[in-house]
Amino acid sequence: MENETILRFGVFLGLFAVLALAETLAPRRPRAIPRRRRWVTNWGFTLLNTVTLRLMAVALPLLAVGAALDAQAGGWGLFNRLDWPAWVEITLAVLILDFAIWAQHLITHKVPLLWRLHRVHHADRDMDVTTAIRFHPVEIALSMGLKIGLVYALGPAATAVVLFEIILNGTAMFNHSNLRLPLPVDRVLRLLLVTPDMHRVHHSVHRAEHDSNYGFSLSLWDRLMGTYVAQPADGHDDMAVGLRWQDDRPARLGWSLALPFRRR
Repeated sequence: MENETILRFGVFLGLFAVLALAETLAPRRPRAIPRRRRWVTNWGFTLLNTVTLRLMAVALPLLAVGAALDAQAGGWGLFNRLDWPAWVEITLAVLILDFAIWAQHLITHKVPLLWRLHRVHHADRDMDVTTAIRFHPVEIALSMGLKIGLVYALGPAATAVVLFEIILNGTAMFNHSNLRLPLPVDRVLRLLLVTPDMHRVHHSVHRAEHDSNYGFSLSLWDRLMGTYVAQPADGHDDMAVGLRWQDDRPARLGWSLALPFRRR
């Protein structure tokens, strides 16, 4: 899809700048670790993940958007066999992909091998907009492989895939941000979207809380599946974020990259 990469990158940088400024002006919680130290590490993950996806694109040229175009050309997938209005197909495709990401997230918490990878994300002792881009490259590669397979099965329009990716990236940065929303706004907004206060519960050190609120975009799935927890038991000001055993070492890139292979 022409200019798809430029569009996504532009929206990503714009939203990142807005949210980084907003959480600086209206922070929800004080930081445990200096921002500069964490940001170098979290942006390092982003660079490594970008390289990982570029290498995947060499070995497997059809990443998610390319898979949608290929499926359309071959007439593969559910939506390529239906003659529904474009807006219906795009809406359904975005909803199905969002639920798939919810389910994938839940699975990464339940399968020990996948949790070893995913805990790199949870090892961030502070939550802010950069936590949304802190994922181990192997987890990113596995996630992309799953997404490609689902796109071939669904056969959504490339436009739907691009729209989903933009929504997913934007809402993930929003709900990981250290942004203080007025409580009435949070109560209304979380009826539809995952808010920072809602997702912060998921990053609690307590197992019962970090095994909840798996959504990245819509709050609907957690409510339907019984995994919704409204507030942390210790309160947002006093709750501990991260992993129960950890110290400040996850703020180092090399240590965090090796975390899935450590005994803890």
